Amino acid sequence: MDLAAKWATDAGHNGVGSAEGDFHGFVAARSAALFRGALVLTGSRDAAEDLVQETLERACRKWRTISAKDAPDAYVRRIMVNLANDRWRRFRRTAQHPVDGDSAAPGDEYGRIDSRDQLVRALQQLPMRMRTVVVLRYFHDLSDAEIAADLKISQSTVRSQLARGIGRLRSQFPALSAPSPQQLTEGTR
Repeated sequence: MDLAAKWATDAGHNGVGSAEGDFHGFVAARSAALFRGALVLTGSRDAAEDLVQETLERACRKWRTISAKDAPDAYVRRIMVNLANDRWRRFRRTAQHPVDGDSAAPGDEYGRIDSRDQLVRALQQLPMRMRTVVVLRYFHDLSDAEIAADLKISQSTVRSQLARGIGRLRSQFPALSAPSPQQLTEGTR
């Protein structure tokens, strides 16, 4: 049973009030997106589940305050990013994982999984702030202004970190960053 279902079941048995009910609704609506972000931030399913659970636990403790904010989703995302940063500082990886740029053949589902795994590993090699900016932009579809507000940095810093992060990822995947044959022929006569 997933966390949202368990909490919803518990809520039905305990006569939960409106603030707690709002939290259960938030968990049901946003836990999948939080998990996807946590998975990319941590690189491990188990660590991502732990990160989401710890994030939601902290959010639950302060839910009355958080729900009164203009953007509770951004507040909870910020809790998750801070927790991931703390974990990153404590458990720095000592072994480096090589990333090769082999791309999957069309229709090769296992190859696509390998490519995703390589991308997550490449993201793990980025500095934490750079990785956070890339994850918030491409996995949470946030704008520069939203990322800057979440991380309490300027929009120009967001753009700079994003450009550097994408540049590093492209250098690790040269075959994927080259223009496709279709892009090369478009616009030529």
